[in-house]
Amino acid sequence: GSLGHDVGFLGDNIEHGPDINVEMLFTSPDLLAIIGSPRPHIGADINTSGETSDGYIGLTWGISVIQNLFRPGDYIFANGSLGAAYQDGYIDSAPPGRKRLGSPVLFRESAEIGYQVTPVISISAILDHISNANLGRHNAGIASAGGRVGFKF
Repeated sequence: GSLGHDVGFLGDNIEHGPDINVEMLFTSPDLLAIIGSPRPHIGADINTSGETSDGYIGLTWGISVIQNLFRPGDYIFANGSLGAAYQDGYIDSAPPGRKRLGSPVLFRESAEIGYQVTPVISISAILDHISNANLGRHNAGIASAGGRVGFKF
């Protein structure tokens, strides 16, 4: 996917440049059924301007909102995720134009809405956010928003 970096939602827009987003979403293991069968994920937001990038892991919960919208088997879906991210930016001191994120390890959450075009291809819009939830000395946070194309293997 491609995301606008530090879009200013849930914080100030200080950093810039587009992010490349890559993510792998796995089948939910049986042991996660007790919490709604979320799917484990691993991914990264790579900033193409040399500013803060992050790698992340977590769990994604999803629902089909509208099924068989245009043809049998297609559907609108909504996903939400929670997890952790490791960022390569600044912690407690930063030059102008960069954020002080307060910790190398941050919380990450996302919300996504999309369309399952075929059983193999989906398109979606996503908003993700990383921050330390005010547990560190600084907590600038970064929100990114954009679009993704998904492929099922």
